[in-house]
Formats: sequence, C-alpha cells, structure tokens
Amino acid sequence: MLRLPLYSLFLAGALAAAAELQPETLPLGAAAPAFDLPGVDGKRKRLEDFAQSRLLMVVFTCNHCPTAQYYEERLKHLAADYKDKGVAVVAIMPNDPGSVRLDELGWTDLSDSLDEMKIRARDAHFNFPYLSDGEDEKVSRAYGPVATPHAFIFDSARKLRYVGAIDDSERIQHVTKHYAKDALDGLLADKEPPAAKTKVVGCSVKWAGKADSVKAYMEKLAAEPVAVNSADEAALRDLRKNDSEKFRLVTFWATWCAPCIAEFHEFVTMNRMYRHRDFELVSVSLNRPDESKAVLEFLKKQQASNKNLIFASTEREKLIDAFEPEWQGAVPYTLLLAPGGKVIYKESGSIDALALRRAIVAALNEKRPW
Repeated sequence: MLRLPLYSLFLAGALAAAAELQPETLPLGAAAPAFDLPGVDGKRKRLEDFAQSRLLMVVFTCNHCPTAQYYEERLKHLAADYKDKGVAVVAIMPNDPGSVRLDELGWTDLSDSLDEMKIRARDAHFNFPYLSDGEDEKVSRAYGPVATPHAFIFDSARKLRYVGAIDDSERIQHVTKHYAKDALDGLLADKEPPAAKTKVVGCSVKWAGKADSVKAYMEKLAAEPVAVNSADEAALRDLRKNDSEKFRLVTFWATWCAPCIAEFHEFVTMNRMYRHRDFELVSVSLNRPDESKAVLEFLKKQQASNKNLIFASTEREKLIDAFEPEWQGAVPYTLLLAPGGKVIYKESGSIDALALRRAIVAALNEKRPW
C-alpha cells in the first residue's frame, strides 16, 4: 500500500480545507457590501466616502502576488485617467498575512501586513486608497474575490455591473481585451459593459483558515538538517567565482560578532523566501576551526539549513584574500553575486534587509518574461 509522508497527507487535507474556505463571489446586480477599513494613509475609509463618485471600482489586490504586481501601474493609470470622469478606484488587500507561507513570498520584497502595505504604496506612488482587510477578512468574504487582482465595478446606485479581470493578460504587451476599461466606458455612456463577468488569473486569496498549513510548513522547515563544512582557500575562491547558474548571497559572520548574531535570522528568512528560484544562501563563519561545535550549535538554533562554511584554518588573512583581497576582514560582510561572480549588492556592516530583498527580487526578475 502506498504510504505518503505525514506532511504530504497534512498538506492535502489543508488544501482541501482551504478550498472550502472560498466564499461565493458577489453576483451581478448585488449591492456593494459596506466597508470601513484602515488605509495606508493612516485613515479609515468607508463605502460612503465615495458616494459622490458616479462609478466605484473596487480591486482586491496585495503586495506579494507577482500577478498583482504586474497590474500596479495599470491601476494607477486607471485611477488617474478616470478620476475626472467621476470614477473612484479603491484597492483592498484581502489576505490574512499569517496564512502566507514564506515560499509564497518568492516574488516579492514585502508581505501583506498593513505596515508593509504602507511601504509598498509609498514607494510605488499609489494614487488610490489602499485598504487592509487582513485582520478579519469580513469585507473580502462579502465580496468573494478568488484571486489577486479581482475587480468589482459598481454603478451610481452601487449595484455590481462588472466583476472579473482587469484585462486578459498580466503581461501588458499581450493584452488584447481591456475588460475593466471597457466596462467603465460603457457604464459612463449609460450602456451595458461589453462583458459583465470574466474569469481571473492570479494568486489565490489567503483566507485565515490556511494558518494551519503555514504552521505545518514551518515545522517541516525546522526539521531540515543543518551542517557546517570547512572552507579552505580553493573553496573560497570558487565561492567568489560563482560558476553556478544561481544568484548567490554570501554572508560572512562570527559567533563573537553581535551585529552578525542579531541579523542572521534575516538571511534564513530570505533563503526560505527565494530558494525555490535561482537563488542560494551561503554563510561563512570566521570562527576558528576548533570553534566549529559552537558555530553548528548556533546554526541549528537558527534552523539554517542552507550551505554553511567555516574557515578551515587560523590563517584568516590568506582565506580572506582568497575570497576578495579588497575586503579587510570586518564582519558582518555580505555580497549578492550574479552567476559568473558579478557583485550586485555589497554591504560592510549590518544589512538593510528590505534593500537586500529588493536587490534579490530585482536580480531574479531580470529573467521574468515581460
């Protein structure tokens, strides 16, 4: 009889349960459900706040989904182009941040908490309200989005007249049908939308009931083996060359370096976020070889199942020069290397975790088709 691993059985059950969490999508002709939600501007927004707008377009979107990211600029253009025509565009983030797994963050530098939404809106210059429903998802359940992004367009009586995709391709050069724009133009001309309902493609909404599967996933990660291996001059030269096809994040640290210890968890998190793409993390300890037991103990506490190295000898200067002669040996010291060894990011001292995540995502996304 076929025996599946316990985690696989749990995951299958969790996926089945998650499917049952999906609420019904609001039907055409239904009234717009009320909302009163916190926005990235520090103010709460209610449905009534948009009463003066002739049409209301509510789009459920988020930070972490790559499909949603593709549509950010298009949403900004819609908001700007239709503002003077009496159309209000409102974005609502429907995800429970606690139900998003780390590997689901592989295409982003930010998750979906309200604080991270504020950063996203600020840096991407959103020109529309961006509201969070991640606390209890009551509003999202009333509308029933199935993916991000998912658009709902209401007429002046706030009856639903269009629901579905913004257009027919996340890659703008392949767009042939402008569903949301056509619906707005039709309604503004007192006509029916050319298409009243379309299917959506994007990341599934992360409903709160998925938290158990996240917990199981974290337990699986915690059980991964952790090891540390010696690195001599040849190994460090090879590490720097990066002849692999992956982007390589290398961080030099030591157990006696307080800033290294304080930030090490950030590297573990990044590894878990991006390792399923063309990415790898390598940590290198400057501790002496006879301190390898203490190094391994620390790495196990950090659940650092990535590749870990420790200097193979006490001749640190030779080992430092083997990796990079210009480096003086101070730690923490971090580099992001492209395949072939080009330096994309370098930091002597503590990292800016967000800046580093952005450098990683930008590098990985160079290969993303547009």
